[in-house]
Amino acid sequence: MTKKLKFLDQYLSLWIVLAMLTGVAIGNFFPSIPNLLNGENFSNGSTNWVLAIGLLLMMFPPFVKVKYTELPHVFKDLKLLSFTVLINWIIAPLLMFLLAIIFMRDNPAYFTGLILIGIAPCIAMVMVWNELADGNREYATGLVALNSVLQILLYSFYAWFMLSVMPAWFGIENMVIEISMAEIAKTVGIYLGIPFAAGFLTRILIIKIKGENWLNQKFIPMISPLTLVALLFTILVMFSLKGEMIVRIPLDVIQVAIPLVLYFLILFFTVFFIAKAMGVSYDKNITVSLTGSSNNFELAIAVAIGVFGLNSSQAFAGVIGPLVEVPVLLALVKVALKMKYKNKA
Repeated sequence: MTKKLKFLDQYLSLWIVLAMLTGVAIGNFFPSIPNLLNGENFSNGSTNWVLAIGLLLMMFPPFVKVKYTELPHVFKDLKLLSFTVLINWIIAPLLMFLLAIIFMRDNPAYFTGLILIGIAPCIAMVMVWNELADGNREYATGLVALNSVLQILLYSFYAWFMLSVMPAWFGIENMVIEISMAEIAKTVGIYLGIPFAAGFLTRILIIKIKGENWLNQKFIPMISPLTLVALLFTILVMFSLKGEMIVRIPLDVIQVAIPLVLYFLILFFTVFFIAKAMGVSYDKNITVSLTGSSNNFELAIAVAIGVFGLNSSQAFAGVIGPLVEVPVLLALVKVALKMKYKNKA
């Protein structure tokens, strides 16, 4: 029987569009609401406390789901592990950097937004894609655990290096973002470190007190909607502050979406056929392919807002990530299932 995506996840792109439109409508017809949320009562410097709480809640459920005990499964096959790390942490960021140069040469803000997406391998929705495509559940869980740890260690350095150093190497000094690694690390520490620690400790405590079955069957289903609700709330507030952009928004969405679609497609098919040639079984092949071609858009949005501000074009570009990823990855899942039957590895 064909597996189906849950209703809320299946129409995630629709919810995002509705949140955008609702935000724009609120900004135009009820400007006092976004003014209140962005006012002094809810802000301290560049930090908006309402959104900060929302972003933390958005990141919390994925880390509760991570089974760190599955990490040993990943290290059993060092050849496949090396290939996976190469794809996730070298090839994927470089590909996004190249696409950003090609499509955003004259738009540093969107260039930055794309980079923030490309350096964050997925640790949440990839489990959904993997399940739908009949991937290896244990291996996917292990990769999610590994990427969660590596994001804590590497994301800040990658963001600084690819935004402040690499552009000059390619003769595009206009794209250089003058930002310190410490500033990025502070934001990552808040919006990734805190939910990482909270999720990890929550998982351990609940398993110890109530058992893993209760965690998986009761607690995780209860908190899972938090990610979607917090994401949509963030988008709604963002777009309520962008009421004047209602004419530009569709064109900007397309501009950001094109390199993202190419990124997903190029990575997926490249990884799939290389892994197949390596003799990797289908279930692990599709796990690696989907992990390599999907991203942690929650982190990208949180960092963009934390570093560049709620009303920034960098944050706007981050929002386009899930808007594009959901329909593209759903299509790739269907393609993968067809290739599975025709080309068993």
